[in-house]
Amino acid sequence: MRKVIKIIGIIIIAVVVIIAVLVIKAYIDSKKPVISADYYTFFSPSVPLELKYSRPGEYEVSNYDDPSENKAIKKVRFWFPTELAANESQYPVIVVVNGSNTPAAKYEPWFKRLASWGFVVVGNEDPQAGTGETTSVMLDYLLNLSQRHPLYGKLDTDHIGIAGFSQGGAGALAAVTEYENGTVYKTIFTGSAAYPFLAGNMGWKYDVSKIKIPYFMTASTGKSDDRGVADITEEFAGVAPLASLIENYDSISNDVQKVRGRATGAEHEQMLIRSDGYLTAWMLYQLKGDDEAAKAFVGEDAEILHNNNWQDVEKNQ
Repeated sequence: MRKVIKIIGIIIIAVVVIIAVLVIKAYIDSKKPVISADYYTFFSPSVPLELKYSRPGEYEVSNYDDPSENKAIKKVRFWFPTELAANESQYPVIVVVNGSNTPAAKYEPWFKRLASWGFVVVGNEDPQAGTGETTSVMLDYLLNLSQRHPLYGKLDTDHIGIAGFSQGGAGALAAVTEYENGTVYKTIFTGSAAYPFLAGNMGWKYDVSKIKIPYFMTASTGKSDDRGVADITEEFAGVAPLASLIENYDSISNDVQKVRGRATGAEHEQMLIRSDGYLTAWMLYQLKGDDEAAKAFVGEDAEILHNNNWQDVEKNQ
């Protein structure tokens, strides 16, 4: 009997150890980026502008984390040109809204690459940002930095853009349309933003018709984004079906610059990489007035119109 009890005890200890190891591994894995430092090399566009802007820019990048009293935000995270500390210049800002269960720690290389084009890119650790509330809180924080903050006076608050993917796309739209300080943003980008039927059921309310700033909306052609259902208001149609992009595009006034397009052959989870080049070009164009970047979107010869990586493109400028 003692031998049996001893064996059972050993088994219990082994099970506890295994569980502990799995828990520790899960915690460590939760802190690891979901993309590698050279993630951008896994997609090489064949057209010049998309290729150029999908790679790192010319700026060396530093980062800074600031603890937040908001339990969901945890900390406000900055990536910015290193030169910022040694000059009096101000830099345009891109506020980023996280996708589902994807805090900034999960995709740090993406922030760094975007900042290398001369932006201050700001994120946080909120894993459920679809309501836009924590983004609004973070924006207020950015607009009222303490004089002791290392980035005080370095943010060009007249040129702030916002970007989000998936749930974060819905959160970006909510941040712009549902909160008083949303009027601060000068442009918006979304990648596979949860479409209104899905967003509404998840409690992520937004109203695209309220958008009054230049908007570049994207999604993938894969079934994860578009299941091809007949009525997207009656059943789940994917995260961002084409019909919803068309409806969202049409609901925005033609007085507002708008572009929509889908990444050909991509799935929902690939949009972070597949939209990288044109996201960067869009922000350079809208926040820095970059004429070369504008060529990706403006005019009859806009690169996006003749790029086989993109389809279902429509724009009004």
